[in-house]
Amino acid sequence: MIGFVGFAPDLDPSTPGVITDCIQLIPNERGMEAAPSAVAAVSGLGNLAAECRGAAVLTNTSGTRRTFAGTQTKIYELASGTWSDVSGMTFTGSSENRWCFAQFGNVALASNDTEQIVASTSGTFAAVSGAPKARVILSIPNFVVALNTDSSAYGDAPDRWHTSAFQDYSSWTANVTTQATTGRLIGNGGELTAGFPFGNGLVAYKAREMFLGQYVGPPVVLQFDRVPGEQGCVGPEAVDDIGGAHIFVGEDNIWMYDGSRPVPIAQDTVRQWFFNDLNATYKYRTIVKYDRNNGRVWIFYPSTTSSGNPDSALVYHLATKRWGRANRNIEAAVNFVSPGITWDTLSSLASTWDTLPSIPWDSQSWQASGRALAVFNSTNGLVTLTGSGEDSGMTTGDFGDNEQVSFVDKVRVRFFTQPTTSTVTGQTRMELGGSSTTAGSGAFANNKYDIRQSGRWHRFSFLFTGSHEVSGIDVPLKRAGKR
Repeated sequence: MIGFVGFAPDLDPSTPGVITDCIQLIPNERGMEAAPSAVAAVSGLGNLAAECRGAAVLTNTSGTRRTFAGTQTKIYELASGTWSDVSGMTFTGSSENRWCFAQFGNVALASNDTEQIVASTSGTFAAVSGAPKARVILSIPNFVVALNTDSSAYGDAPDRWHTSAFQDYSSWTANVTTQATTGRLIGNGGELTAGFPFGNGLVAYKAREMFLGQYVGPPVVLQFDRVPGEQGCVGPEAVDDIGGAHIFVGEDNIWMYDGSRPVPIAQDTVRQWFFNDLNATYKYRTIVKYDRNNGRVWIFYPSTTSSGNPDSALVYHLATKRWGRANRNIEAAVNFVSPGITWDTLSSLASTWDTLPSIPWDSQSWQASGRALAVFNSTNGLVTLTGSGEDSGMTTGDFGDNEQVSFVDKVRVRFFTQPTTSTVTGQTRMELGGSSTTAGSGAFANNKYDIRQSGRWHRFSFLFTGSHEVSGIDVPLKRAGKR
């Protein structure tokens, strides 16, 4: 039995265990499994009035959580099972603006790149006097940091950063006493595309540069050191923290950075395939989100067939370093915290056992404070990726050699959880890289697929119905004859 090495279309197709194509199939600790279906995050929760342009779950110092979602002109808060308009004003926004949220003490902050930073302790938001407009805002110990800014004092400066005063989100006028300050990251030019907290500081990204910022005290306050190399980030949401390290999508690779040096994680597996499939016009809309419960990083991106929003997803398993795919159309992604379900509220989900949503019983969706990866779908609705496994499929690499024609009469796949139904279709070719011929086919029965085909090289495409988990494959090759 050959173990699967995951989706790796850049590898030699004769590599044992390679998956050359797959859909709705993602890696886990033991192999590959069907990607989870989407289910409503909160029963009865309506859709936003317009496209979601960013969302966050923020927690204040007392542990109270607030869930926000922004559209072009509004900010909404999830409260008592409904979306409440907490904008406090009408925002202009733009066709491209995205909301960035940050928590500073008991204050929730939001910025959309076209209006001044706004803040809310509870209830509606209000503009922070003197604060800049910013593409990115983030909270580090004692400061709020704004990147790619536009302010009355310095104008529109895509490579400028600002900090608030020490422990004061409401003061932004540069002053050595308060430690509010500003500067530029000129480097090789270009705008600041992203930023994310890192330890006690932050990393600020450009398209092909990155800078590690650390607190050094007045008068400098934040010192930025350029990280060696030409790695950067394609967009404001194309980076996430996995616990002591960042994973981010750059111009030519997918990277991990732990404070020493960026390391490519897609090289020789999915890098070339990914950048061939990524829509170069809208790559800045890529969204990276870490699913901590399952140890997986989801990279939602617009493919070459997308009109702008992400419609595809690569999924990376941190422990096994395997890749998978789980395409879906989304507007935004967020690590959602569930309100939980009790016996008293179970009827809000369904009136009978048979009509309950298809959520595994061990899912955190049932638990109060359970965490789950969630997305806003193409109808502006918030759904968690916690449902039962979707129908999925995969195509293997090539089995055989160039020396002889072989015959296959069965294929065995090792399942930890068997699918409801499954079929296989075979392909044969006489040389690697040559044209293929559709050959045998069969259904899964008696722990195997019966299939009959002859060729020097054999490839197999499987379709799976429902939840399943698969770890390896066995293809017994028999010599078809000799000269």
